[in-house]
Amino acid sequence: MDMEKHHKISIWYFFIGIWIVLILQNYLASTYVIQTIPYSDFIQKLKEDKIIEVSITERQIQGQMKSESDSGEELYFRTVRVDPETSALLDTYHVNYSASIESTFFRDLLSWIVPVLLFVGIWFFLMKRLSAQQPGFMTLGKNKSKVHKQEDVDVRFGDVAGVDEAVAELVEIIDFLKNPDKYREFGGTLPKGLLLVGPPGTGKTLLAKAVAGESQVPFFSISGSEFVELFVGMGAARVRDLFEQANENAPCIVFIDELDAIGKARGFGGVGGHDEREQTLNQLLVEMDGFDPNEGVILMAATNRPEVLDPALLRPGRFDRQVLVDRPDKQGRIAILKVHLKKIKKLGSVSVEELANMTPGMVGSDLANLVNEATLLAVRARKKTVEKEQFEEAVERIVAGLEKKNRVINVKERKIVAYHELGHALVALSIPGTDPVKKITIVPRGIAALGYTMQVPTEDRFLMTKTELLGKIASLLGGRAAEEMIFQDISTGAHNDLAKATDIARSMVTEYGMSEKAGQVYYKSEPQAMFLQAGQRQSAKGEYGDETAQLIDREIRNIIDQQYSVAMELLEQKKAVLEKAAMELLEKEKIEGSYLEKLIKEAEPPQE
Repeated sequence: MDMEKHHKISIWYFFIGIWIVLILQNYLASTYVIQTIPYSDFIQKLKEDKIIEVSITERQIQGQMKSESDSGEELYFRTVRVDPETSALLDTYHVNYSASIESTFFRDLLSWIVPVLLFVGIWFFLMKRLSAQQPGFMTLGKNKSKVHKQEDVDVRFGDVAGVDEAVAELVEIIDFLKNPDKYREFGGTLPKGLLLVGPPGTGKTLLAKAVAGESQVPFFSISGSEFVELFVGMGAARVRDLFEQANENAPCIVFIDELDAIGKARGFGGVGGHDEREQTLNQLLVEMDGFDPNEGVILMAATNRPEVLDPALLRPGRFDRQVLVDRPDKQGRIAILKVHLKKIKKLGSVSVEELANMTPGMVGSDLANLVNEATLLAVRARKKTVEKEQFEEAVERIVAGLEKKNRVINVKERKIVAYHELGHALVALSIPGTDPVKKITIVPRGIAALGYTMQVPTEDRFLMTKTELLGKIASLLGGRAAEEMIFQDISTGAHNDLAKATDIARSMVTEYGMSEKAGQVYYKSEPQAMFLQAGQRQSAKGEYGDETAQLIDREIRNIIDQQYSVAMELLEQKKAVLEKAAMELLEKEKIEGSYLEKLIKEAEPPQE
């Protein structure tokens, strides 16, 4: 919220200004009326002794005369001067006269300067309003930070869930802002800068607001990209202005979001030797060294790309404390879901724990979106309350995309998709250690997915064994294996599965040292973004020779081929189950994982 409220500019301001000018002119004109008369009438009045007083100029005569009526009223008159011997006549009739000009200074001031001043005032007023909404050239060096007053920041730590470790780190900052003398007694100073790092959507900005809300100090919020300007030196000027304002409002918190926009390592990407972004960064480094932490100005920043930041920013004395705001674990997701579920006014019997199990890897913003999607689905389906089914559908929407029931798929393709998805599910259920299968569907979703097998992990995993990774590859290849076994042909539907399987196999060989022939060596690849996933992978060309590259390629191929054979063998053993489940899936379009488990148990020979 901005400190001042901007009023809307109305066309009525112009009409009111014009109306005031007209009233002023009418008033001034009505104070006295000057009557223009012919020179002959003037001579006649002069002879009749009606002229009281005159003022003569080179071209005209102006003065006062008596009215024709007996009221004795005096009239103002003006006439064009014709006779140069007027003074002789005036003397004859004993009339006082002068050649001075009557002063019209105040009348001119009121009739001309006042309207001009009025219009200038209106112009300045409009310019001020416009510049407040769209800063012009004169305001380029001013910072664009949004200043939140103490009473405006209503976020507290109670609104932030699932990041308990980060909150615990920030409690000390709040304590310092509230009781600075306690720390000064020991000679301790507050960290100058505090950097929040973590994947997108984990609540870094929300945490910064919560710190300001809890400590009850003003909160300056600005994005890193807002420092970057077309004009050279403007970014540095904005940094200076920001710190000046912060010192005036101390104690306060300055929060720079997306710090990597101005904080990238210097020496790369500049045009010539004078990069505007580098100037801005240099100014930020200087300002961070210059301000006194005991004043109570705390600089907070957030980024999801700490690996690209300049090392000078991360040294002690600048951003000397880094707080990781990571993806929430199961307990964190439960806490976040509870916060968002409170906002639903009509909530049915939904298990928060089950929801947390269904959403591994999701961050706070994903979970907020999930709850909102489920609510919208319940309204669309005209349900009285939001139930478990809507949440399951919302998870599928987020993970796999929208259902496309109107997409017409011919009978042969539907059959291929059904066997493909069941191939994934059966292999996954047959190999120990893989995630349980929740649901199988052949309803098209998203851009390219013709079917979808939903696997829900029972718990969060932070380590994967070699056996589990091989099982994951086998289940990914199960779809292609089922197609080949049933139709003696393969389709293009497995391209995404092959990409994922190959990716896992490559990581096993080059990063995890899980290949006997390649050995337990980390084959260095290009630096990867720490928190950004999906589509960010760069070239895997590492620092090794051609012979090693060929060995790595062979090992990746061996892993894929071996697991494909495992998947094919498992499916041949369970061919009857595959056929029966395919009939059910083609008829109902969706089957539960529990139904498939039941079929597998029935098909197993009784143990003696």
